[in-house]
Amino acid sequence: MEILQTPRLRLHTWRDDHRDAFAAMHADPEVMWDATAPLSRAESDAKLDRYRAAQDRHGFSRMAIEDPAGRFLGYVGLLPIAPGHPLGEGAEIGWRLRRDAWGHGYASEGATAVLADARDHLGLARVYAFTAPDNLRSQAVMARIGLLRDEALDFTQPDGWRGWVWRTA
Repeated sequence: MEILQTPRLRLHTWRDDHRDAFAAMHADPEVMWDATAPLSRAESDAKLDRYRAAQDRHGFSRMAIEDPAGRFLGYVGLLPIAPGHPLGEGAEIGWRLRRDAWGHGYASEGATAVLADARDHLGLARVYAFTAPDNLRSQAVMARIGLLRDEALDFTQPDGWRGWVWRTA
């Protein structure tokens, strides 16, 4: 099992015993406010399976975040940018935390560890992050972890969703 350690967190690849907590997080409307709707259990399980497949295929993915006691807090990590995406090829960093884990700096701490691993061990020179213009919490994390806002890379998807882009230096 791949593990990244920070002073307060363990980030690691997915286990089957994460499924219930992962699904509960995705069923919370507050946590999923930036998505079209909360996820069903089947949708959540499919998402976790996609993350595991990405890890197997690319050597990186979103990773489970746990506190030292082993309590599931959410996820943070990298995914390859999908073929045909306006940004082209590359890796995207993202995160999602349980509601009770908000406001403790876990997203920033975990994302900083992931970016260091991307640079030092995966050899990824450029990592992107993107979010909607109204997702101020994610934008704050992006700034705290040292990503640079790059308006020239902003994009609009065919469904009308607008992505504001940040990138590593």
